[in-house]
Amino acid sequence: MKIVRRKSDLRALTRGWRLAGESIGVVPTMGALHDGHLSLAAAACKRADRVIVTLFVNPKQFNNPEDLEKYPRTEDSDARKLAPYDVDVLYIPDGAEMYPDGFATTISVSGVSEGLCGATRPGHFDGVATVVAKLLRQTEADFAFFGEKDYQQVQVVRRVAEDLDLDCEIVPCPTVREESGLALSSRNLRLDDAARQKASIIYATLSAAARAIAAGQEVERVLDQARAELLDHGLGPIDYLEMRRERDLAPVQDTSAPARLFVAVWLDGVRLIDNLGID
Repeated sequence: MKIVRRKSDLRALTRGWRLAGESIGVVPTMGALHDGHLSLAAAACKRADRVIVTLFVNPKQFNNPEDLEKYPRTEDSDARKLAPYDVDVLYIPDGAEMYPDGFATTISVSGVSEGLCGATRPGHFDGVATVVAKLLRQTEADFAFFGEKDYQQVQVVRRVAEDLDLDCEIVPCPTVREESGLALSSRNLRLDDAARQKASIIYATLSAAARAIAAGQEVERVLDQARAELLDHGLGPIDYLEMRRERDLAPVQDTSAPARLFVAVWLDGVRLIDNLGID
């Protein structure tokens, strides 16, 4: 695995792969890699001839400077974790490489970016859309792999790729969880053992709510009970706990079309998100 820091060096590699007729897969990350990220790398290695994992803590998707400052940066550890996989390149651009002096373009996506994290983190998905569009162009990827834990992000990125004719298939991959059910996240590193155990109630609560809704119980009543359950277990405040249609993330009150439950809740100063499909 080569470590590349300049887009010109990356393009020299991708140009050769293209001439050889090889396909390219990319796994965009902000580092602090865990088994969820590694599952994306494994999926990319199965699907594409060449694989690039990107590592860039994107300042444009943080609406809270303190959150950006606290985000873990573990480059050496990340490289070691990727070593067993058939990854060709770990691409680690710095801020000046991604956003040089004079950079003045922002990509904004309407519809799927509204509500949920779009409502509670202003500007977040503009930052996501902008950096992902740049990474897909820089890597010339045929496939890009994203975890379904960030389901709204997946839908935003799909919209960007389709609307801008980026000719890259967005491949969603299942959420990877700890044994307790807690969705793997780089933010989990900021929780102590007691808080991680407490956070497991998020998945348990979502699962119970999904079963109740699938059984025909009234949606708002179920969601009110789920909110109370989270608060009773010491989590909160709750940014949102909602049911949305999978296709376009529109709010819904029934499951006539495939739907998912979405939650964002705070615990010990750490914002945790999760989602779950309703059968």
